[in-house]
Amino acid sequence: MSLERVDLVDPTEVYDYIICGGGTSGCVIAGRLAEDLNVKILVLEAGPDNADLENVHMAGGWSKNFDSETDWNIVTEPMENIDNRKIKVSRGRFLGGSSGVNGTLCIRGTKQDYDDWGLDEWTGDKMFEYMKKAETFHEKDWHQADKSVHGTSGPLHTEPHDLAPISERVKESFIDQGLPYHPDMFSTGETSHGCGDVPRTVHQGIRSTAADFITKGYRRDNITIKTEVTVDRLILSRDSGELTATGVATISKAGKKVDYQASKEVIVSAGAYCSPPILMRSGLGPKEDLDKHGIECLIDLPGVGGNLMDHIICFIFYEVSKPQLTNDYLAYHDNALASTYALYQEKKTGLLSTFPFGIFGYARLDQRLQDSELWTSAPRDPGRDAMGLTPSQPNIEFLNTELYGGPMQYSDFPVDHKHAFAMCTLMFNQHSRGTVKLGSADPMQNPVVSHNYFAHPLDMLVMSEACRFANEIVMKGEGTKNVVKGSWPEHLTHHMYTKREDWEPHVREHATTCYHASGTCAMGLPSNPNAVLDSRLRVRGVGNLRVADVSSIPRLNNGHTQMVAYGIGEGAAEMIKEDARNGVLKLTAEVGKMAMG
Repeated sequence: MSLERVDLVDPTEVYDYIICGGGTSGCVIAGRLAEDLNVKILVLEAGPDNADLENVHMAGGWSKNFDSETDWNIVTEPMENIDNRKIKVSRGRFLGGSSGVNGTLCIRGTKQDYDDWGLDEWTGDKMFEYMKKAETFHEKDWHQADKSVHGTSGPLHTEPHDLAPISERVKESFIDQGLPYHPDMFSTGETSHGCGDVPRTVHQGIRSTAADFITKGYRRDNITIKTEVTVDRLILSRDSGELTATGVATISKAGKKVDYQASKEVIVSAGAYCSPPILMRSGLGPKEDLDKHGIECLIDLPGVGGNLMDHIICFIFYEVSKPQLTNDYLAYHDNALASTYALYQEKKTGLLSTFPFGIFGYARLDQRLQDSELWTSAPRDPGRDAMGLTPSQPNIEFLNTELYGGPMQYSDFPVDHKHAFAMCTLMFNQHSRGTVKLGSADPMQNPVVSHNYFAHPLDMLVMSEACRFANEIVMKGEGTKNVVKGSWPEHLTHHMYTKREDWEPHVREHATTCYHASGTCAMGLPSNPNAVLDSRLRVRGVGNLRVADVSSIPRLNNGHTQMVAYGIGEGAAEMIKEDARNGVLKLTAEVGKMAMG
């Protein structure tokens, strides 16, 4: 369905910069650009403001934001290698975006992850500095932080997480099973095999989100924020033969269609699922796909919507024999949740003041997979394993929950005074890639998403071995082996499995997304025909247009994507300011001609 423009442009609605998407990266960019009080910035967000969304600011209420208007409610296509299941890939649809519904985890990965992008503007050293810039870290006496890697003046407030008793026991089992403790390893990025504490985007019981960059103490008069406004498409014009972005066409929740003009740049920051559709509806994308929806292809960019990456995660549940090791008694037993909520309301403390993940670990799997012909015979580059990783990069991540819970389909809560937790395995650098495509030219319709999980056999090999290792940690580790009573619920865990192939059915049935979708408008060198952006986030062949969010990253980091989104936002803002100072408002004719062939 096409939407004809029926409303005139208000002459006051002209801005220097228009940012399409008030999520993590978009808010960071807006906040940093607004430091120059002479520029005028517009932030367009499809969802509502988050100021009055209690379950955003109360981290323990995260799941209440899903399956409603504050969720994009995107569901994947059936995927063959996970028993044709569809996966709900929830994303935050409000000011602050997924920074207001995620697990609050600050896991940066390693510097090598970003060096692997092969782009001088985005080295590991630079990305770690960008992530540091966004942060104000708050110490706790018990935590041994490396102060050199933490920021002290950013709008994003972080602090370590106080572990529940079950997490202390899992930590003991990690160490016992060969994963030594490095307290701040997930901030320094210097350990690929060990366990440590993870800072969270929570301070004094309140979740810190990207919206804080443009609200609260950082609200500036030169920022205009329009919520419940969906970006239909970019307004493009030709200047001396070169395509240039001059504004955006939008539709409000009430159905009003308004165009906004940008005198300097348009920045698309709608995320891995929603940035590609904005480009495609504007005639920028794979010509074959655009033709199907009657959209004129202005520039054939085959990489738009491709290269979709994610981290697959699998939950393995266990019932424990001793009470109050887990936090189930604070949430599910009797009328516990009411008193837990009252505690949060009064003091901003307790279970609801934080996210119920405990201790984390990284692991290399070289030795564990040395008996696999698939692993040993797989092609590899010098100094890298079969998954393309160096010894300084982990193959997998482990984490435990501090009570029963996880993806929405896990609903067998232990209301009968049982106690349970999950050991979770998360796989890095998967070989499989998915796609984001238009289902319709209608901007109010969600895109068609397929992650194509486990399409490559090495992905299943690594994930099944990771689950086997995780199970060994729980069942053999000194901290947990004597408190595990059995699986919880019984159909979710077969904890006596010893063979790698025995874990494959479990993985196929219970693997799910970790909400780290990325890569669908990837940066790349001029020699890469599938690169959508250059190394400064500029769309190939289009002046005054950038994409700046996790869709821009060419390869998913071996960590979580929250801090990457903040880093991309900080880096993008610096580049935009630099280009403005240098008078670089358009791509060179050479770059434009290269992109258009």
